[in-house]
Amino acid sequence: MINEKIKITVRTLFNNGKPKKEIARLVGIDIKTVRGIIDSKNDKPKERVDKINISEELLQTLYNSCNGFAHRMYEKLNEEYELNIGYSTLTRLIREIEIGKTKTRRSGHYQDVPGEEMQHDTSPYTILIGGVRKKVVCSGLYIRYSKMRYIKFYPVFNRFTMQCFLYEALKFFGYACDNCIIDNTNLAVQYGTGENAVFNPEMIQFANQFSFRWKAHRIKHSNRKAGVERSFYTVETSFFPGRTFTDFKDLNAQAKQWATVRLASRPQSKTKLIPLNLFEYEKPFLHQIDESIQPPYRISKRLIDAYGYIAFNGNYYWIPETTKGRDVKIIRSENEIWIYQHHNKLIEYNLPEYGVKNKRFSPPGIKTEPNNRKKGASEEETHLRTLSSICCSYLDFIHSGECRNRQKSKLIRDLYSLSKKLSNSIFTGALEAALEYKVYSIRSIERIAQNMLQKDLFKENNIPFSSVYQSREEYQKGRFSSEADLKSFQKLIDKKEEDNE
Repeated sequence: MINEKIKITVRTLFNNGKPKKEIARLVGIDIKTVRGIIDSKNDKPKERVDKINISEELLQTLYNSCNGFAHRMYEKLNEEYELNIGYSTLTRLIREIEIGKTKTRRSGHYQDVPGEEMQHDTSPYTILIGGVRKKVVCSGLYIRYSKMRYIKFYPVFNRFTMQCFLYEALKFFGYACDNCIIDNTNLAVQYGTGENAVFNPEMIQFANQFSFRWKAHRIKHSNRKAGVERSFYTVETSFFPGRTFTDFKDLNAQAKQWATVRLASRPQSKTKLIPLNLFEYEKPFLHQIDESIQPPYRISKRLIDAYGYIAFNGNYYWIPETTKGRDVKIIRSENEIWIYQHHNKLIEYNLPEYGVKNKRFSPPGIKTEPNNRKKGASEEETHLRTLSSICCSYLDFIHSGECRNRQKSKLIRDLYSLSKKLSNSIFTGALEAALEYKVYSIRSIERIAQNMLQKDLFKENNIPFSSVYQSREEYQKGRFSSEADLKSFQKLIDKKEEDNE
């Protein structure tokens, strides 16, 4: 449909004596359209005779009574109100009037004021670390005015980890802003959302140390912290591609250098300003961090077991002998633990990497295991399983319920010792016979091997020989000599056998 303003322009130019072709060229429409506009007498569009008008109040009432189901509204209009309206027309009217829709609030514009605001958020990723795909959580802090960033990756992220990250980031910068914008995460928000959010007392106390306040944006308004959200996109497009990581330590070292050195020295795309220079200008407007602030910590209680260890976070830590009971207190920081008993520090440990479980830790050079501690046989079993499939089957029999020997580790160590004394064929044959008759006594296995050795010792060897030596000249000369006396040699053999017995 041609715009009404174009029609007025065409008629005005035609009344002023302009040719139709020139009018079409000036206005930018086809000459046939110009002729149609000039020839038309009535400018008003024709109204439909059968048009059905439905009031907005009626549609709103039907929408509420039908719970928003347009098909039921269509039936009631046709049956009860006798308004023969099309279903597509009804849905168009609902869309035009915007019935049932909540009005979207316009996004506001917030000025970049020095020292006023910093933003924090997290984002999950799945990346290759040491050749293995692992799920990680990227935590990012963004200073809005100077565009400074600090990121770190964690295998898990909780309230304590959030405190450790913010402590590390703010200590690195040395300054904090007035407000920290976050989403409605339960790590900081106790209840409520947005402007009505009530924050956890622990997080409020943490923020007071650095002289900043928490602020949560309203739900589905993540653009309020667009700076840190953009940082995560930059991580995906500029940090991950072309980089390899051996472990979390290597990953975080590269991330810190990339965020605090490379990005901080790179001019911004629009303003061409360098974040490091802006941060130097912003420092007088920020709150300087007190050097005496202690890092976040958690306190736990444990009992010392009979072997002198305590269980913590899936691992075991050795404790020096004490005479004040078994109760100890553990103070845990991000990377270390300190163990106390009645305000006396017993020992401290560095925490292992994430994923290390069921390991025992003790100071180097200190004997932590008792002399009568049971010894395992894992190394001996590994060696025996490499000998043959019979050995593997017999070891499986030892670990099964059919074997009633309670000292299984001792039996495996004895088998390993026996394998060093016998040949592989004799040892394998003895185990095959023991497996057949379900023998689990080392003495019985030794007797089976002894019987096999005796059979091999007295086995008749039918070795063919030649009688050509009888025709030799030396043999013919000695046939008339007396036979040699071998009694003395027989006595030596008998004496040696008696000594062996």
